[in-house]
Amino acid sequence: MEMLLGLEYLNLSKTSLTGRIPAEVSKLSNLNTLDLSQNHLIGHIPLLSIRNLQVFDVSFNNLSGEIPASLLEKLPWMERFNFSYNNLTLCASEISLETLQTSFFGSSNSCPIAANPVLLRRRATKDKHKGLKLALVLTFSMVCLLAGLLFLAFGCRRKTRMWEVKQPSYKEEQNISGPFSFQTDSTTWVADVKQATSVPVVIFEKPLLNFTFSDLLSATSNFDRGTLLAEGKFGPVYRGFLPGGIHVAVKVLVHGSTLTDQETAREFEYLGRIKHPNLVPLTGYCLAGDQRIAIYDYMENGNLQNLLYDLPLGVQTTEDWSTDTWEEDDNNGIQNVGSEGLLTTWRFRHKIALGTARALAFLHHGCSPPIIHRDVKASSVYLDYNLEPRLSDFGLAKIFGNGLDEEISRGSPGYLPPEFSQPEYDTPTPKSDVYCFGVVLFELITGKKPIGDDYPEEKDATLVSWVRGLVKKNRGASAIDPKIRDTGPDDQMEEALKIGYLCTADLPLKRPSMHQIVGLLKDMEQTGNQ
Repeated sequence: MEMLLGLEYLNLSKTSLTGRIPAEVSKLSNLNTLDLSQNHLIGHIPLLSIRNLQVFDVSFNNLSGEIPASLLEKLPWMERFNFSYNNLTLCASEISLETLQTSFFGSSNSCPIAANPVLLRRRATKDKHKGLKLALVLTFSMVCLLAGLLFLAFGCRRKTRMWEVKQPSYKEEQNISGPFSFQTDSTTWVADVKQATSVPVVIFEKPLLNFTFSDLLSATSNFDRGTLLAEGKFGPVYRGFLPGGIHVAVKVLVHGSTLTDQETAREFEYLGRIKHPNLVPLTGYCLAGDQRIAIYDYMENGNLQNLLYDLPLGVQTTEDWSTDTWEEDDNNGIQNVGSEGLLTTWRFRHKIALGTARALAFLHHGCSPPIIHRDVKASSVYLDYNLEPRLSDFGLAKIFGNGLDEEISRGSPGYLPPEFSQPEYDTPTPKSDVYCFGVVLFELITGKKPIGDDYPEEKDATLVSWVRGLVKKNRGASAIDPKIRDTGPDDQMEEALKIGYLCTADLPLKRPSMHQIVGLLKDMEQTGNQ
């Protein structure tokens, strides 16, 4: 920190920072600009005694608690500040409505001014200097008091009528009309909604909250590209905060559906009841014209594709939400190590494989009728706040009815099961998901992409053909990612490659079930702990 004492400009936005803002930052006395926006920071904003600070931005994080009074007092003299899209508590009454809407958007908690003694003392000091004026006002007030009492009843009735007039006026302002058009980096989608407040949003755990499409507009800054997390096969995904600080990922299914609104709502309700520790929970939904909008819990720690391959920050063509990475330590097994793009221990990669297998086994064997995912891939596997792997997008293919069958049948490059290209191919089965899981397992062990990577000794190969060739020759050890080679037993990693080999068999009948795969991976885990 001593080397940075002369620092004047510090911009760490969009760098996937996690944890708390260190209090030591207040020691940077020459700092003019501090930008920590669009990260995964948690906890309170520390007491900052930075006298030269002119720009302060902590928007789009997971910060909570009260904004320090010393910082609030400095705001009027700052050039720019932004606390939006956090879960902060604002204890101040001297901030204008315009400032609240631009710099505190999404931080909806508030508390009375009495909870902030510093601002009270400031106000008391100002009042002391206005003693004479107050005395004159009080004298005049006493004279007018009797006259005021005479009109009390009339005034109450008039106030009531005024409120009855103003209230509809406020609602009318919010009742903005559509249809609404939104642009992403690669496409434009339209919500055919006539009035934003007329389209309900269903939140399963909070059925009494009357959320509407206008709340989704506010939560995502009118589906602004600044809140865009990804553009996947089903449509764009946005990050937002619903009223009450509910942190969500909003997935817009833009391709249309052959199901009616009633059928779609029934399907969403069914998916909302499916709970498993290794599935991304569906929080709610909205039917906005032809668009079906799925609302999920926000996954703080990104997805497997980013973790393995360290993709650049920003919107991707696949469904990636972060680029954090993790490694093992002696205390709790795993710790955050920044965004180098590497999963650095076999133990953690095995944990991801086992969690993903459990999610698929639950969909195939624990749901009636069974749910076939149809699009299992590295970018569909996320890490939650506790670093537990969670599989996303289950059940979405059915919501489209037959409207997306052709696109789904093409699969994702590198994950396409061989039977998909056969003329007699009819429809995906659980064994199609097993094949895709095998590809993900190969990725975890080798650190290589399904296609487009360099495969030694073989040209025009895919990850599946390369690894299967090595396993057949009993040379599976040479496929292990060098970054994890010394972090676990090599024979365990080779055994995992053999499980992937079984999963990627050409004939679906030769592939194991996901229940069997869970058993094999659990046996491996128990062997490693002995």
